[in-house]
Amino acid sequence: MSAAEALYRPETTAAAGPWRRHLSFLAFAALAMLLIFHRDVLDMVSIWWTSSTFNHCLVILPIIGWLVWNRRNELAQLTPSVSPLGYLIVAGGAVGWLLGEAAGVSLARHFGVVLMLQGSVVTILGIAVTRGLLFPLAFALFLVPFGEEFVPFLQSITAELSMLLLGLFGLPAHIEGVFITTPSGYFEVAEACSGVKFLIAMVALGALAANLCFKSWWKRAAFLGICVAVPIMANGIRAFGTIYIADRNGIEFAEGFDHVVYGWFFFAFVIIAVLALGWKFFDREIDDPAFDPGAIADSGAAASPVRLGAFALALLTLAAAPMLWLSTSAITGSGSVPASFTIPRVEGWTRTDAQMGYPWQATYAGADRIVEGRYSDANGRVVDIAIAYFANQTEGRELVSFGQGGLPVDTEWSRVEDTDAPPSGHAYRITAPGPEFREVFEYMRIGTLTTGSESRAKIETMRARLLGGDQSAIGIVLSAEGRDARDIIESFLADSGGIETLVDRVTGLAD
Repeated sequence: MSAAEALYRPETTAAAGPWRRHLSFLAFAALAMLLIFHRDVLDMVSIWWTSSTFNHCLVILPIIGWLVWNRRNELAQLTPSVSPLGYLIVAGGAVGWLLGEAAGVSLARHFGVVLMLQGSVVTILGIAVTRGLLFPLAFALFLVPFGEEFVPFLQSITAELSMLLLGLFGLPAHIEGVFITTPSGYFEVAEACSGVKFLIAMVALGALAANLCFKSWWKRAAFLGICVAVPIMANGIRAFGTIYIADRNGIEFAEGFDHVVYGWFFFAFVIIAVLALGWKFFDREIDDPAFDPGAIADSGAAASPVRLGAFALALLTLAAAPMLWLSTSAITGSGSVPASFTIPRVEGWTRTDAQMGYPWQATYAGADRIVEGRYSDANGRVVDIAIAYFANQTEGRELVSFGQGGLPVDTEWSRVEDTDAPPSGHAYRITAPGPEFREVFEYMRIGTLTTGSESRAKIETMRARLLGGDQSAIGIVLSAEGRDARDIIESFLADSGGIETLVDRVTGLAD
């Protein structure tokens, strides 16, 4: 028997009709919303299925169903009603989706869809039932694939913890960004080693356990805090252990040990240890009710079919409104590829085919036009340049997106650290086996704004899409080989007249 069927059989026959009626309209509204935002729903499901970071999301829906089932007897004592307060949640989700779609931020779109579905429950079932379903509704936020934004931070924390432990154990080491050098080798705390997968899954498990096993709010908060801190520390220990074992037994042995012992047993042990630590402080009995229906005042009488239909139609209209707005603004804000889009001449610099120390190429997937070139000056200094033009940014054709710019994906190149940003730009250092180093300057022009900030570029893109402005975008990468190659790029920029003049000359806006 499903949770919904359980709700169809409340303890009093008189209440069965209102529950059936409200659940039927909720099912209609939810299904319609899933169809309206089917692209985002399918995108989330695809991420759950294909990304190991979010495989745990596949069990969130069954867990939510089980949580509702556990509340069936308590829910049966409440009367469903309608609540216009749910419109505020739906509106918030719609705005989030709108901003995410306009800025090309999938996280905001996914969060918006889940929030609108939560708002539908509040609207169609009312405040009293929502209070009874508060945790299952909140737990639904774990359906949103989020957390990868913390990867750089977690990489840095893991590297620093490793260095601390290496020092305590007397193993000499040097750190540069997320790269650690020891007498036995050169180690990178890569994205896959950041521990983000374990942290996200542990937080979801911790939230579930905190609700099921604790009554006290301070105990719940403390347990959640432990579920955040312990995985981070455990991952630092894992990284340290791998480096230490490599120093004692060789890198190949350490890689196998990391895969088998850490990959299969270590984190399982950490989960068991955290739950065992919390078990001593559990204060909720197994047969305790999920919530006290007597403490929840009914928010009103059940609604008629006509009123339910009006509420459902209103919330669906509210949810779908952003799509109509964006479809109109996208038509008025489309751009066109410039007639002239070529690498310019720069005084004191000539085009060269000089060989690179290690293969490198900037990436701008989905660009309408890309030009690339190498320049050298009289002193033999070499600069690489890549400029990409996007006439109109759409899904999969966005300037600010994973893998775009001067750090090519699926290669041996890795980011070392950010360096001092040039005016209106962003700078960082990358490395490849050898080791080989490159300094990279990166710029983004959205309309008339030139910036090195991805967030500013996203905001400007969002503004253009919402208001129907110029949605064209240009990405510029300047790079030179060497650990201290910054002065080479700065000399090239000075001789070209600055980044604004350089871009204008490429696009034909300046001679």
